[in-house]
Amino acid sequence: MAVTDGPGAKIKPAVKRPSEEFAAYCEAEFERRLNSGESFSETQYRKAMAMVLDRLSRLETEGRP
Repeated sequence: MAVTDGPGAKIKPAVKRPSEEFAAYCEAEFERRLNSGESFSETQYRKAMAMVLDRLSRLETEGRP
């Protein structure tokens, strides 16, 4: 039996947008920084993250037909 045979053969893996992947990375990095014991500005981190996510979202929207 081929790998493509079976009950899950028709399900396509979900494709994440770059903004979704970046947001997931940022959340993991945020947790890593919190747990590192080193100080960092949570406010500046979140602000920078929001700025990049906003730009990525706009680029994704503009790039769609």
